[in-house]
Amino acid sequence: MSRIRLLVLWLGLLLAACNTARAAEYKPLPPSPRGGLTQDWLIHDEAGNRLILYLPDYHAPAHAYYQWLTIRPSKALPISFTARQGLSLFLDNRLVFTARHPATYTVDLAKLLPAGAPIGVHLLCVWEPEASPNLASFANATSTAIAPKGKEVSRPLVAQPRPRGHQGQTVFLCFLLLIGLAYGGIRATYQPGFARIYQVEGLWGKAAAEQDFLTKPTITWLNLGLVLLFSFSFALLLVAIHTNIQSIVILRRLFDVPESAIVVRVLLYTALIAVFIIGKYLFLELMGYIFDVAELVMVQYREFVRTILFMGLFLPLVMFLYLGLNQRLPETVLWVSNGVVSLLLIGTVLRVARTLSQKASLLNLHLFSYLCATEVIPLVILLKLIVFTY
Repeated sequence: MSRIRLLVLWLGLLLAACNTARAAEYKPLPPSPRGGLTQDWLIHDEAGNRLILYLPDYHAPAHAYYQWLTIRPSKALPISFTARQGLSLFLDNRLVFTARHPATYTVDLAKLLPAGAPIGVHLLCVWEPEASPNLASFANATSTAIAPKGKEVSRPLVAQPRPRGHQGQTVFLCFLLLIGLAYGGIRATYQPGFARIYQVEGLWGKAAAEQDFLTKPTITWLNLGLVLLFSFSFALLLVAIHTNIQSIVILRRLFDVPESAIVVRVLLYTALIAVFIIGKYLFLELMGYIFDVAELVMVQYREFVRTILFMGLFLPLVMFLYLGLNQRLPETVLWVSNGVVSLLLIGTVLRVARTLSQKASLLNLHLFSYLCATEVIPLVILLKLIVFTY
């Protein structure tokens, strides 16, 4: 009997040890506490129903990213980030912030915790409905210093939009002066050709100079110089006002330029815009061959170049408005910039369609399809990337 009891006791101890080992094996490890934001983001693994480390060069971009943070309600934890409209923050699966309009925000996560929240590890989620959040813009903000006794203490603001733009106002002003000098030098050197492009009375009419431009060679030193000036002006506008354009996934993957490198970004965008304008001729030649309208390609491209060069004169004016009013009225400057860019893009398509309608009827479904493929679809893409992002 004593042997049986001893055997039963031994089996009980063995089962208890197995259960303890099994429980220790399947017990989830606690997340490592973090006092502030890092660049190590987590994404949800649907197959394993768990959070895994996000590797930018390995995983596809997602709409939601996570981080474990140690938050104390009594200690401020401010973060700053650039957000499109609709970006939301969640703490422990609870919605605490939603961006009402595109801007750069400063948010104190400690202020967003509910009353009575425990001190410890909390799960932060960054979610955007239509695109991938700009993770590179998320950083720890500097806490407000405690003022000496007798002076008013400025408290950190929660979800306060900051004016768009950079601290390099002097750089933008120097670029504007360079653009003005370049336009003046080209006008003095190539006065007949300059007047042939920048004439208001012939923009929607049938002036002789307009028809003369459509028959002149397109690849000239004058046109190349003006295309570079237009690209430079447009790039300056994108860097100064449309700061969120760097968050475009394709652009960030190909050219990951820091936001603080203003000169490099201006030169990069200038090169991209110039390549787009010059490369459009090859695209039109290809589409003209496909749709069998090769005789219209040169006229369409010349009209495209003439219109964007004329409309490009308004871009430096928007930059002057930015330098003067951006600190006080950032939303107004953004609306004006979006309006000018939309007028530039839409006006170019209308102008090209009007010129082509004089050569052939747009009621022809074949020609109408060609116009949609070469002008309307690129217009929609550019409006989405530049204007409707904001």
